[in-house]
Amino acid sequence: MPIFMDIHLVPGVKAKDVAEAHRKDLLLQGEHGCKCMTYWIDEVRENIFCLVEAPNKQAVEQMHSKAHGLMPNKIIEVSSKLVESFLGRIYDPGDAEITNDGLKVFKDPSFRVLMLTKTSDPYLLAHQLGSERAGELLSLVSSVIRNNIIQFNGREAEHRGTGFIVSFSSAANAVSCALEIQQEISADIKNTLCFKIAINAGEPVENSSQLFGDAIQFAVNMFTVTKPAQIAIASVVCDIVSKDLFKVDSNNIFAFSPQDEKLLLMLFACLEKNWQHAEFDIANYCQSMAMSKSQLYRKTISLTGLSPNILLKDYRLEKARELMKQQHYNIAQITFDSGFTSASYFTKCFKKKYGLLPMAYLDMMH
Repeated sequence: MPIFMDIHLVPGVKAKDVAEAHRKDLLLQGEHGCKCMTYWIDEVRENIFCLVEAPNKQAVEQMHSKAHGLMPNKIIEVSSKLVESFLGRIYDPGDAEITNDGLKVFKDPSFRVLMLTKTSDPYLLAHQLGSERAGELLSLVSSVIRNNIIQFNGREAEHRGTGFIVSFSSAANAVSCALEIQQEISADIKNTLCFKIAINAGEPVENSSQLFGDAIQFAVNMFTVTKPAQIAIASVVCDIVSKDLFKVDSNNIFAFSPQDEKLLLMLFACLEKNWQHAEFDIANYCQSMAMSKSQLYRKTISLTGLSPNILLKDYRLEKARELMKQQHYNIAQITFDSGFTSASYFTKCFKKKYGLLPMAYLDMMH
């Protein structure tokens, strides 16, 4: 049976009230074919996240409606393994307080600070360095990262082949972990692997249908701004962390301002919506962003170091590589699906950026 996580936004919410509502859910769960596993409550941010095994989303809504009337603002399907990786548990905490009337009360926020690391594509590294050398360097970096995850009380949530996603309850630990990792990896290796770190924070359910999807996606976008050996830190994390931490290695930290983030969100939201449309060009980009050509060029260069045209082309190339990994496409289909106007132009761009032909890249994977 699938597992769902929902979010309730309740102004003035208190832990005891949520405990009582959860007890009401437990009394009615059987009627709706549900199993209430646990929840997270944050009185400061005024939100509640419930984890429920249920036949479908409607069963979760009906149970909540009948039990106490607190309807979820959003529900997504999740993997229990991922929930545990990010949040540390899928059942009630063992040290929860039990009141005299048998009510289990606890305060356990779900807000997490996420550290993402990124290296170059392993296939491209193998082409560049040879399989053995590429494997050695990736293994070395992975070892450094995992040792520091343990040292700074992080949780390895995912390992995607080109990097890690690590969950922290403490923003200070996340930043300290990133600084230590950067210090332990030599400059040569960081440059060779194009090694980058981005730190963002957020809740498990926001706009995305994926667990922590919004926080992860923005951190991925932050890599566009980050140079090798740099740590990009979102403004929400900067606001939490003591500025003394930044003084340790301030030259290698890119601290995002809210204005930077707003622009980056707009740039990538526009790219995500339009990258597959071959007719989408810089004129359309300007129109979508409500900017003149000179404005878009100036702001994009200032933030990312790339012109809007190169940003669009690179985005399409990255999406093309993702498509190649999903199944054995032919080059003509990849060209069409990634928004390029011709196979010859796509091949030329791919070879220039990655150093090998698209067909050679496909052959390496398959």
